[in-house]
Amino acid sequence: MELMMAHWLYLAGICLIIFTMLLRQNVVVPAIVMSFIVAWAYTNSFMGGIHAIFNASLTAATELFDIFLIIAIMTALLRSIKSIGADEQMVVPFQKVMKNGHTSFLILIGVTYFLSLFFWPAPAVPLIGALLIPVAIKAGLSPIGAAIAISLAGHGMALSSDFILGVAPGLTASSSGIDPSVIGEQTLILSLIAGVISLTIAYFMVRKSIKKPAQKNLIDWENSGDEDVKLNGEDLEVKKGKYSQLFAFLVPSVFLIIVAYVVIATFSTILPSIEDGAGASLVGGTAIILMLTISVFRSYRKTLQEVSDHIVNGFVFAFKVMGLVIPVAGFFFIGSGELSAQIFQVEEDKGPAFLFDLVEASQAYIPDNVLVTALGILALGMISGLDGSGFSALPLIGSLSEALASSAGVDPATLASIGQMGAIWVGGGTLVAWSPIIAIAGFAKISVLELVRKSFIPVVIGLLVATICGLIIF
Repeated sequence: MELMMAHWLYLAGICLIIFTMLLRQNVVVPAIVMSFIVAWAYTNSFMGGIHAIFNASLTAATELFDIFLIIAIMTALLRSIKSIGADEQMVVPFQKVMKNGHTSFLILIGVTYFLSLFFWPAPAVPLIGALLIPVAIKAGLSPIGAAIAISLAGHGMALSSDFILGVAPGLTASSSGIDPSVIGEQTLILSLIAGVISLTIAYFMVRKSIKKPAQKNLIDWENSGDEDVKLNGEDLEVKKGKYSQLFAFLVPSVFLIIVAYVVIATFSTILPSIEDGAGASLVGGTAIILMLTISVFRSYRKTLQEVSDHIVNGFVFAFKVMGLVIPVAGFFFIGSGELSAQIFQVEEDKGPAFLFDLVEASQAYIPDNVLVTALGILALGMISGLDGSGFSALPLIGSLSEALASSAGVDPATLASIGQMGAIWVGGGTLVAWSPIIAIAGFAKISVLELVRKSFIPVVIGLLVATICGLIIF
């Protein structure tokens, strides 16, 4: 297809935002400015550009609201747990195995990977963030170290293969004749290679920040951030009592039951399986019920006010975490064929797909060489993931892999697996700040941009090594 000026401006916007991030600067202003310029060029209307700034942020807020909501709900639950002093007792069992920052890093990886294979990371991260991040930090692991471990293990290693649920391999194979089971098997191996490499590099990057285990680590972390979003603010009255130990046992037990249910439902027909995307709502709904129950037992006369306070504080915290991400996500949603129609207020199938078009146009410039072709598919996958999804361009990756495989002399399933891995590691999200990793940064109380910057080198090296290994193995 013929690329328009708007396509090139959109590409320039992507480069500008990435460059700004590498300079450790905030990317909100570049995102807003480029949203306006791209929309002005596409609509040939100055007013169209102005409208697009607002509509892009509105669309982004709508699409990301599920992440926003789960952060708010889990933060409210954490406040209710803390209000009865159950938080300290709840983490005691974990302290027995998470004795220092080094073991904590490994345990976070293992738990996150296991849960994310069955749940997907979005609903799994709140569980881990609520229960394990505080323990890891008390054991000496830095907040950025905890966030990287969870991000790379869940949103990278587990989600990129999607081996249990099989949604990603199915999408990749949907527009080609490639067997999705083969893609799933190969991507599982490649994702493990990429994960081991990237997490190893990340560990050595954060190793110097690991401290000796101490209660002070947790206190300093809890006191970090903005005063109005602290979980231990002065407005939170802690009332320990006979029910503290009960809920310290009940809360993690309930979530473990949910995990067990998903595992059994996945591997057997004894229990009905959970529909795709229902995991987050199951976790969120359960958290709300637990919060209500805790408030009733703590002081039934104050239940109405306390629950309201917890929810308000949860939403305030979520706004603090999500606020700066919305305009940036809006720019990238302008390039998504599925979402741009809402932004430009046109019919659903008539919205521009700048990102898709750029990826498709670049395939003609990939030489017929095995290594170059594989790296080209990886790059296309990574670029397509910049929309913050990672899944939207998988059918395109599958069709391109099948088309390029014969001339390059490589298995199309291998190319498809490499492309899927690149798309989801980036878009699923370890390298884009407008993806679900916002939740991880929120629970760790760090900047999501800092998390992305720290993850960049480990992830890129891991993907490159995995690509080369894929060509050798398969």
